Amino acid sequence: MYFLTGWPRRLLCPLRSEEQPFHLQPSQHRLYFAVLAHTQLSVWFSRPSVLVVSYIESAKAATQFGFYQKAEWKPDDSMIAVAAANGYVLLFDIIGGGDDKYLYEPVYPKGSPRVKVTPSYKEEQCAPALSLEMKKPVDLEAPITSLQSLQEDLLVCTADGYLHMLHWDGVRNGRRAVNLCTIPFSLDLQSSRGGPCLDLNGVYVRDMEYCVTLDGFAVVFDDGRLGFITPTANRFSTEQLQGVWAADVTDGTCVAVNNKYRLMAFGCTSGSVLVYMIDSTTGSMQLSHKLELTPKHYPDIWNKTGPVKMIRWSPDCSVVMVTWECGGLSLWSVFGAHLICTLGEDFAYRSDGTKKDPLKISSMSWGAEGYHLWVIGSTEAGEDGSPQLQQASILQFQFIKSALTVNPCMSNQEQVLLHGEDRLFLTCGDAAQAHSPAEPLRDSSPLHRPHTTPPLSQGLSTLLGHKHWHVVQIHNTYLESNWPIRFAAIDSAGQCLAVAGRRGFAHYSLFTRKWKLFGNITQEQSMTVTGGLAWWNDFVIVACYNFIDQQEELRLYHRSCNLDNAFASITKLHAETLLLNVFKNMVILFRTDCSICLYSIEKKQDSPNPSASMELLQEVSMSRYIPHPGLVVSVTLTSVRTETGISLKAPQQACTAESILLNLAGQLIMLQRDRSGPQVREKDTSSNQKKLLPFCPPVVLAQCVENVWTTCRTNRKKRHLVEALWLSCGEAGMKVWLPLFPRDHRKPHSFLSRRIMLPFLLNIYPLAVLFEDALVLGATNETLLYDNLGANSSAEEPLESLFPFCTVERTSQIYLHHLLRQLLVRNLGEQALMLAQSCSSLPYFSHVLELMVHVVLEEEATSREPIPDPLLPTVAKFITEFPLFLRTIVHCARKTEFALWNYLFAAVGNPKDLFEECLMAQDLDTAASYLIILQNMEVPAVSRQHATLLFNTALEQGKWDLCRHMIRFLKAIGSGESETPPSTPTTQEPSSTGGFEFFRNRSISLSQSADSVSTGKFNLQKTFSMPSGPSAKGKDSDSAENMYIDMMLWRHARRLLEQVRLKDLGCFAAQLGFELIGWLCRERMRVARVEDFVTALKRLHEDFLWPFPVIPAGSISSPFKNGRCRTVLSTRLLKSQSADSLLNSEMDTAPPQVTRTNHSWLDGLGAAPKEMDSASSHGAPQTQEAFLSPLINKTEECSIGSATDLTETSSMVDGDWTMVDENFSTLSLSQSELEHISMELANKGPHKSQVQLRYLLHVFMEAGCLDWCVVIGLILRDVNVIKQVVGFLDSPEVPAETVQSIRTGLLAVDQWASSDCLGYKPFLNLIRPQLQKLCDVSVEQVQPEAFQPSSMSKLAEPTLPRAEPCPAPLGIPLPPDASTGSSTRSMEDACEDEPEEEAVEEGTYDCTLS
Repeated sequence: MYFLTGWPRRLLCPLRSEEQPFHLQPSQHRLYFAVLAHTQLSVWFSRPSVLVVSYIESAKAATQFGFYQKAEWKPDDSMIAVAAANGYVLLFDIIGGGDDKYLYEPVYPKGSPRVKVTPSYKEEQCAPALSLEMKKPVDLEAPITSLQSLQEDLLVCTADGYLHMLHWDGVRNGRRAVNLCTIPFSLDLQSSRGGPCLDLNGVYVRDMEYCVTLDGFAVVFDDGRLGFITPTANRFSTEQLQGVWAADVTDGTCVAVNNKYRLMAFGCTSGSVLVYMIDSTTGSMQLSHKLELTPKHYPDIWNKTGPVKMIRWSPDCSVVMVTWECGGLSLWSVFGAHLICTLGEDFAYRSDGTKKDPLKISSMSWGAEGYHLWVIGSTEAGEDGSPQLQQASILQFQFIKSALTVNPCMSNQEQVLLHGEDRLFLTCGDAAQAHSPAEPLRDSSPLHRPHTTPPLSQGLSTLLGHKHWHVVQIHNTYLESNWPIRFAAIDSAGQCLAVAGRRGFAHYSLFTRKWKLFGNITQEQSMTVTGGLAWWNDFVIVACYNFIDQQEELRLYHRSCNLDNAFASITKLHAETLLLNVFKNMVILFRTDCSICLYSIEKKQDSPNPSASMELLQEVSMSRYIPHPGLVVSVTLTSVRTETGISLKAPQQACTAESILLNLAGQLIMLQRDRSGPQVREKDTSSNQKKLLPFCPPVVLAQCVENVWTTCRTNRKKRHLVEALWLSCGEAGMKVWLPLFPRDHRKPHSFLSRRIMLPFLLNIYPLAVLFEDALVLGATNETLLYDNLGANSSAEEPLESLFPFCTVERTSQIYLHHLLRQLLVRNLGEQALMLAQSCSSLPYFSHVLELMVHVVLEEEATSREPIPDPLLPTVAKFITEFPLFLRTIVHCARKTEFALWNYLFAAVGNPKDLFEECLMAQDLDTAASYLIILQNMEVPAVSRQHATLLFNTALEQGKWDLCRHMIRFLKAIGSGESETPPSTPTTQEPSSTGGFEFFRNRSISLSQSADSVSTGKFNLQKTFSMPSGPSAKGKDSDSAENMYIDMMLWRHARRLLEQVRLKDLGCFAAQLGFELIGWLCRERMRVARVEDFVTALKRLHEDFLWPFPVIPAGSISSPFKNGRCRTVLSTRLLKSQSADSLLNSEMDTAPPQVTRTNHSWLDGLGAAPKEMDSASSHGAPQTQEAFLSPLINKTEECSIGSATDLTETSSMVDGDWTMVDENFSTLSLSQSELEHISMELANKGPHKSQVQLRYLLHVFMEAGCLDWCVVIGLILRDVNVIKQVVGFLDSPEVPAETVQSIRTGLLAVDQWASSDCLGYKPFLNLIRPQLQKLCDVSVEQVQPEAFQPSSMSKLAEPTLPRAEPCPAPLGIPLPPDASTGSSTRSMEDACEDEPEEEAVEEGTYDCTLS
């Protein structure tokens, strides 16, 4: 509502004086401030804030009159009355300085465009030169206790118990006096009730203020009692005065009245403020609410404030400022919502924790429109007691306020708009955020607006994206001549602003970032806005008074036209407009004659400039119900109604204006359309008459209402929220008038009302409601300390160290859980469920459920008395309707203290059962949270059992982050560290879904590198028999725990290997630091053997997305199938291929066969290194010989990333190459060579898979699992690997079963390739010498014919009818013209004819035929 901003300003008086000012009194419009010292009367101007004139009493007169005490202005600012201590009233005339006599004038540089256009030009920007002239004093012969200005009279209270009525021109008309004792006082105005009367002998009025709307005086007597005096007739005399008094109050100190809300605020010696209202039926004083600082907010200042010193309502009557004898300021909204207090936090403490003395205030007053609070601090005399000459100072606190305080039609918008003295703060996002990128471009000219109007609801991204405000500086030219800003409005899209000051108005576009002002300053100065501003589509609607025609008008100006009356649509009105509001295409006005007018607006299509026409629809007189027009706070047109039998499937017509809502001094009154008369069918009547249904008599909906929010939008999914009525009720929080819908098409229950009023408390002051998003937007004051500034100076402590710097931050709050809870309390669970389901898509819906459980749990579990009907079981049952149930309960439990867990789980169920539900639902992270609860509530054996279950499931699902936490958790249970439960992972690590962590240096073993993955959270031992290393503390429990964890890890690794899930095994080892090589060494002859080579090979193809090799169609009819020219190309391609595979594997050392390892099974192989060296030098190309030609490089970059792309590649390979030949004419490769290159690339898998396979090959090689090395060598089609393995098989260390297994496996692969996947045949032919050698080495002699061409052709023959020799998933059929049999036989022929050549050029076919 009101928010402090920045530091206060210090206004220094230019005149040095020994006297300190102590009293401040503003004029009616707050343009002037009278400041009193003991013998001085000064007048200050508000903008610029300067001293205008000072009157110093002579010593002789000061002796006669006494010191000055109080001052009061005449309503027209022409006189000041000053009360002096000896019972004199001194009247001063204020005399203007005449024409062009100004104390201060603005000086503009030469050539400035600002010129004098209108006669009043200078008056608004200059401080006037005034003089003060004392008239004859009036002696009342008793000390004066209070001064109160009426229209023509001045009411003076004296200490002898008299009320004196003086004329402002006091001398001529004399005075009248009334003795308090003669005024009858009772508890109410109904004389028939002869209640106790008040004895006022010897009592006088200590403080008094006149209330216009109550037509009476709120008074505080010197004995602390409170009263209200009202004249029964127009004349002020003893016979016509009557009083009521408040029972049971005897400690009143001061009073202030609120004219708009008809409230009287009385300060008390206890430090609280009692706010009274007058009961309209009995006339008695009734307590409305209390304003007091609660220990909840300020525990250290309870009862330390002293009596209330002063109360001041803001000019718009929406907030009240209170100060106490002991100092400090506090601000409340009209019905008691606490906004600001300077007695705590950064206001009361320095940054080092020392306490500051609160600022003691002797007088304060609000400035114009409430943008400033003028404060005079009370200062003690100098240390030696002698007065010193010094400059008096006045503090000016600066405020920004919500646009709702003066322009309540802003409550239809979903933006928060605050305005300060010279700038606006808004919450909407940038224009670029709220619209598509193309739209702002079309608006490059200020006259053009995007055609597509933005949606009404901006969505959360723009409204909640950040805490910063969009600040718009008000145009200086407009501000200079029209300060202060009185009204501000923003359109529904949050892109157009309008402000109105003293005269005229201006508007601003966030698209163009430009202000529009009246081009003709005379037009601007000839109008003043009276009833506020509002936006309707692209038009700004202004209710104003035209000074030239002396006529009330309603004007519409289009935002794209120049701001000129020539482009305005003007409608003349009969009475002054106080309030206006817009609903769809209707405008509602409230006027000073207490009538309401409804107008329809329609955009004119035929006019050259955009304009609109207005038509009066209906007038409703409210004078019977409204005692004073100034009491109406807001008027709203809405589609909310009560009497309809609405169902959820048939939404009401939100397009029609069903009701009028009036906020009458905090009482919300509703007028509905009267549908009881004969209803006319729509086709029988014109649209005009249809809208003229009369209104029913008003009904009161709520009390103590500050703001009202409704929306004209419809949303079928969230009808509860969109069709509700939202009320802000001060300290009572918010209320929502919620519609209740019968489910589906059922008839509504007769006992079920159509709507229900639900109250709930908020932590913020609401400024806007986002209906569909179930959010309230607000703002809050934040403070920043700068108390070290100027600390070294010996002079007076600077303001910067006395006060913190104040900022205003955006804030928001969810309210949905309050509504659901209130509905459940009222046994409306079905409605609560419908409401919750409509909002379940909100991003914070889980948080809503969590909040609801938490609030109910805290209340019920900590209650001292037994609760007869606990709500928690109902809430728990309600939450089970949503899939978030398990997560909600556990999150709530984790955020609640342990002592309340038993109460919670007694209502929601056993945590063991909930844990098992999580496991069944595969929600492992939530299960991990339940594990922590089980650990605290159950014995260790139970939590270990559940942890094992979760660990195994997490291993199976590859949730590595969770697995690491579980390892730590299980170790903690064993080592007795269960007091510190593990943290529950919230999200999976990014790496857990990818491949393994690969280590660049092949000689590093996995166990050492695991630290980089695990970040030191756990330490799995390198040997598995007994723990060693830093985590071994010699405890049996430790080794037992480690063994227990190791057993689970081994079991999982065994399962993965049995299921041929090598990729998962690699991820598992890398993520959990599992020492794969050591484990494989031990399992070499058990689970680490390959049972079925063909199945393993197929599984690897599938796992690593590795394509099955295919044979190109062109290779059969190719001229290169025999002869030397084939080998040249083959060697070139082979070199590039092997180099490519080595470079891609990202290994920094030489190929695997020359790696020295530290495992014992290789140490005995004496001949192996020599064989490897000779083999590699004989036929295999070396890394340094590799040459990647530009073509191959380019093709590699575009190579296939996954198996799914392979179909396109193969079809390209099989297609016509003649078109491509032109592009490659510069290269010396023929069509057939290109075909082979592309085929080679098509047969390769993704680069990542290649790295992973090479890595696994390295691991299996070090562990001595030779049969796995063979399988990986086959899929990589790497001749060197097979040679290396066959070389190792000669060693006596290698068991015969391994040799037999490899031989059998290769035979099976060969058979499978002949029948199902011919792409493997060329590679198998390449390694035939190794196969032959294997057969020779084998213990059981195998017939050599098994590898002869005849047997191969026999195996190949059954596959002739097959159209797709390769497995179907890859979808790479051989071309139909390719004869499979002839292809195979041509390979066999080549093998038979050229045995010597093949021996020389091993590896040739690797690229030629694959």
